[in-house]
Amino acid sequence: MREAGKPVSAGDVTKALGADRKEVDKAFAELKKEGAIVSPVRCKWEPAK
Repeated sequence: MREAGKPVSAGDVTKALGADRKEVDKAFAELKKEGAIVSPVRCKWEPAK
């Protein structure tokens, strides 16, 4: 996310990592619960400040 320099979607991360979409969604949910990521725009995520 930091390398992109802009908010990214789960699809962007899936493509960049070549990972399974379900695993990315699960990781995003956990990061959101921990407060590590925030959503400045619908369906886009960035690291929390």
